[in-house]
Amino acid sequence: MAESRSMLTGRIRIAIVGVMTIVILALVNVEIAGKERIVSEGATMLLPLAPADPRSLLQGDYMALRYGMSDEVAQAAAAAGVRDGAIVIAVDENRVAQFIAIYDGSAPAAGQHLLQFRKRGETVRLASDAFFFEEGQGPTYQRARFGELRVVEDGSAVLVGLRDERHEPMGM
Repeated sequence: MAESRSMLTGRIRIAIVGVMTIVILALVNVEIAGKERIVSEGATMLLPLAPADPRSLLQGDYMALRYGMSDEVAQAAAAAGVRDGAIVIAVDENRVAQFIAIYDGSAPAAGQHLLQFRKRGETVRLASDAFFFEEGQGPTYQRARFGELRVVEDGSAVLVGLRDERHEPMGM
């Protein structure tokens, strides 16, 4: 009797682990599909970069990104008492984004877009804060002046590349 109960308990555990594995894989795939949708459907925007160090001993070659408008957004978010939300940005003819205001719920004007942000301490994160590249390509990316984002209507964004001072894609 105890042996059959032990086998039943073992089978239940295996079933639970199997179901949880399927749920986790499904959630990961939904997240991946969402990012792929942003990349394929999102508007291209270039965020000016602040200088950063392009090397990590533990992670290999990558560029730690800091966006030029981060300080301005942090100040506006602090004044508005907001930690997470969206900002309104305008893009010029080169698709370079400029901070306009913290999003207040009203529809953005023509030519304006939303971009989600998160504030942690005094730091504002507008999109990915790291760009990984092939080992040995550091000198190429040191010239980066813009982060190339794809942004969808709700302000969700994915970093897809870096651009130089002439707005040309780098590392292609």
